[in-house]
Amino acid sequence: MEIRKIAGRTAFALLVVVLGTGAWYMWQAFPIISGYGAKNLASAVYLQHRNPIQVIKEDLGDFPLSIGSFTVNSEDSSVTGSVWGLAKRKAIYRKGLGCTLINDFTETEIRAQQIELPAAPQINSDTIPWPYGDRVSDTIPTAINKTLLDNAINFAMHAASNGESSYTRAVLVVYDGKIVGEQYADGFGKNTLMLGWSMAKSLTGAMIGILVKEGKIDPDAPAPVPEWKHTKKENITVKQLMQQTSGLDFKEDYKGPSSVTNMLFKRGDMARFTAKLPLLFQPGTVFNYTGGNTNILSRIIRQTLGEKEYQAFPYQSLFHPINAYSFLLEPDASGTYVTSSYSYATARDFARFGLLYYNNGIWNGKQVLPENWVKESIQPATADPLKRYGYQFWLNGLDKHDSTKRWYPDVPADMYFADGYGGQNVYIIPSKKLVVVRLGLHVINENEFLKEIIQAVNP
Repeated sequence: MEIRKIAGRTAFALLVVVLGTGAWYMWQAFPIISGYGAKNLASAVYLQHRNPIQVIKEDLGDFPLSIGSFTVNSEDSSVTGSVWGLAKRKAIYRKGLGCTLINDFTETEIRAQQIELPAAPQINSDTIPWPYGDRVSDTIPTAINKTLLDNAINFAMHAASNGESSYTRAVLVVYDGKIVGEQYADGFGKNTLMLGWSMAKSLTGAMIGILVKEGKIDPDAPAPVPEWKHTKKENITVKQLMQQTSGLDFKEDYKGPSSVTNMLFKRGDMARFTAKLPLLFQPGTVFNYTGGNTNILSRIIRQTLGEKEYQAFPYQSLFHPINAYSFLLEPDASGTYVTSSYSYATARDFARFGLLYYNNGIWNGKQVLPENWVKESIQPATADPLKRYGYQFWLNGLDKHDSTKRWYPDVPADMYFADGYGGQNVYIIPSKKLVVVRLGLHVINENEFLKEIIQAVNP
């Protein structure tokens, strides 16, 4: 009898633990599922003009996103998400600003924000030669083996991930400044805005560079973060934020509740959320890649410039000067651009950004970035033992003599790239005169893809 009582109590205790764990997971995860789905479906519908049924099937079809329910409301340009009727989250669309999740601020407060963006010039880009416009020559440089190049592009377009389609939406190859290969999935084209995810971090690195050039930011100075005054964090530098060595206790994991998913889908002021996190490491000593560092940088830009100038700054100082007129940065509920994650542009405009770095920050004869900024941007942080990260750009490991120590062993050591969740990439390979863009839903074998592209280029 006593054994039965013990067994019964043990089973009951286990049941309580299981139910408690399940309740905790639902409390933590359901708002993330609802928020992720609402935000991404809203941007897909209102920015990309995609069919919501297709988006729900492809972009939100994997578990656990598949347990969410999402409703598009065209009357107020919004999407609402929930999980089994719980944890409702709403994302709203505003013209010129894209979509924003309602968190910490009311919908009325967000819609009342006065944000003025500069208009892109009214030009017919199809009549202007690439890269200043979109007229592309049919002539292929003699250095390009077209058959091998087409095979490489087809590899990326039809690649599978874990036995399922990677949903590659765009591949674009630029050789010596010229577009030599370009292909899109059905429903996408050269004018379709594509989500860059963390490629926005590299845009942030460029914006910081422009402010360094103007003498408004010193990379080696302590970052001007109000929450850090008179704390152990007050000596964290702008450079440490750029190199992902701030030391903040931030976990970048998209598989479940973590710092990054809580920041993106539960917080209205993402920079403030990150700034208030405790230190886990001494600043400058440990490489820890986080979106939070980048959103703090975005708010630093905002505080440096002031509201009106900040809103227009990315467009007037970076995008428009390189003829990249499709770029759009989405703000959080507080009005700070979410430059950790939410950048949209056409594949061609992402390629233009890559060309800016390929050309050492010069565009059409003008030095947009500081003269040495690109060189500095691809120097690895001393705290990064794998030598794979610079100023918001990923590196190939920089081992010129041992390819096995590179991230991509079949790709030259001088390759560096903007990288986004799910395999959004702009690869810059100076030694091969290449800028390569790949945009999709899931990752592909990037080393094999780039290897095939390189093989199509005769030495």
